[in-house]
Amino acid sequence: MAESQALGSRIRRLRRAAGLSQMDLAGENLSPSYISLLEAGKRTPSPEVLEQIAGRLGCDPGHLLELLAPERQNTLQTELRYAEISLRNGDPKTALDTYTTVRDKAAAAGQDDVRLTAEYGVAQALEHDGRLEEAADRYQVLLDQAGHGPSPIPRLAVAVALCRCYRETGDLAHAIDLATATLEEARRLRLTPTVLGVELLATLVGLHCERGDLHRAAALARTAIEEAEEIDDRKALGAAYWNAGVVAHRNGASADALLLLERALAIYSEGDDARALSRLRNAYASVLMQSESGDIAEAKSQLERSAETLADHGSTVDMAYCETALARACLLEADPRQAEQHARRALELLGTGHRLETARTLLVLAGAQLQLGDAAAAEAGCERAALLLEASEADRQAASAWNDLGELLERSGHTERALWAYRQSLRCLGQRSSLLPAAGEPAAAETAATGPSATRAAATEPAAGPADHRRSVRP
Repeated sequence: MAESQALGSRIRRLRRAAGLSQMDLAGENLSPSYISLLEAGKRTPSPEVLEQIAGRLGCDPGHLLELLAPERQNTLQTELRYAEISLRNGDPKTALDTYTTVRDKAAAAGQDDVRLTAEYGVAQALEHDGRLEEAADRYQVLLDQAGHGPSPIPRLAVAVALCRCYRETGDLAHAIDLATATLEEARRLRLTPTVLGVELLATLVGLHCERGDLHRAAALARTAIEEAEEIDDRKALGAAYWNAGVVAHRNGASADALLLLERALAIYSEGDDARALSRLRNAYASVLMQSESGDIAEAKSQLERSAETLADHGSTVDMAYCETALARACLLEADPRQAEQHARRALELLGTGHRLETARTLLVLAGAQLQLGDAAAAEAGCERAALLLEASEADRQAASAWNDLGELLERSGHTERALWAYRQSLRCLGQRSSLLPAAGEPAAAETAATGPSATRAAATEPAAGPADHRRSVRP
C-alpha cells in the first residue's frame, strides 16, 4: 500500500509539473478515473501502463518502475519482469526467449518457484503467438504439477488458460469437461467464490454458448454475476457481465446484451488491461451492429479503436477476431470488396489450428464472395465452415452454416444439393424423421450420391474463435 501511495504521489507531482490534466495523462487507452485512483494510491499499475504514463510525462520509465517493484531480489526476478513487459507489449517472441532462458537458469539453480513461473510464461507466450497446441501441452503439464504439490501458479488460472486453448482449437467437449471438473473440485474444497472461480465459471458460460446450449449458459451466467457480487470484485463482475452479454445476444435479446456489455465496458475502463478492454470492445461492436438500432458506424469506430490497441498489445487471434468483425461491418455496409480484404487478413492471422474462428471467418468471406458474384467460392466456403463447426461440436452454429449453404445452392438452381444441405442443418439441430427409418432408406442413398463429397471427418483438418455467425452470407 505504501508502495502504491509513493508511486501515485510521484505521478501526480510529475503530471502537475508537466502541466497536464488527468484526462491528458489518461490518453486513449486509460480513463481519467483510473488516473485519479492511481494517484491516490488505490491502484497498482502494470509495467506496461507505467511505460505509457512515463512517455506522456516525458520521464524515464525506470523512474516510475523503481517504485513498482523495489523488492526485486535477483536477476532472475528482474528478467521475469522484463518478459512480462514484452508479453504485455505484444512481443510474444521476445517474451518466449526470455521466459525460456529464465526457466533454464532457475532449473539449474534449483529455484522451483521461479522455474514454474517462467514455464507458465512460456505457455502464455506460445498462446499469444497463436501456437495453441504447444501452449495447451505446457498448460497441461502445469495443471498436473499444481495438483501434486505447492505451486506459485494457481491451479484455477491454469485451467482457465487451458480451456481457452481448447476452445480456440475447437475442442469444446474437452474444454467443458475440464472446466466443469475443475469448478466442482474447487467448490468441494471451498475455494469458491473467488475471482479465479468466477473467471472459470465465466469461461464455462462461453463454452456452453459456443456449443449452443444457451439454456445452460444463461443459468451459469446468472450464477457468475451472483458470485461476483458476493465477493465484491470489480474484475470478476466485469467478466461475468461480459459473458452474460454474449449469451443474451445469442438468445436474441440484443437490448439486454448491450446493457450487460456496457456495464462490463465501464468496469474494464477503470483498469489497466488494454488488451482485455479491446477484446471487450470487439464483442460490444459485434452485438451493436446486429442490434435493432444497427449502428454500424459506431460499431466500426469501436473496432478500429480496438485494432489500433491490439496491433501493439494483442495476440494474432485477437487481431483476427477484430478483422472478422470489421469484415462483417463492411458486409452490412454493402462494401464486399473491403469485407473480403478484412476476412482474408483474418484467415492469414489465424493460420492453422483455430477451427472455430476460421469457420466463422469463412462464412463472412462467403458473404463477400456472393455479393461479388462468385457463388461457387461462396458455396465452397459455407460447406467448409459447416464441416469445421460440426467437428467442433458447435452444432447450432453448424446448422446455420448448412442452412446458408442450402440457400446459396437453391439460388443457383442446384435443388437436390440444396435439399441435402437443408437436411444437414436439421440433423445438426437434432431433427430426425418420424416417418422414415433412421438408416438404410432410399433417401439416404440418394443423398450420398447427390450431396457434396466432403464428410464430417474431413473437417478435422487443422483450421479454426467469438463472433456471431448469423446472416453471414446473405446479401
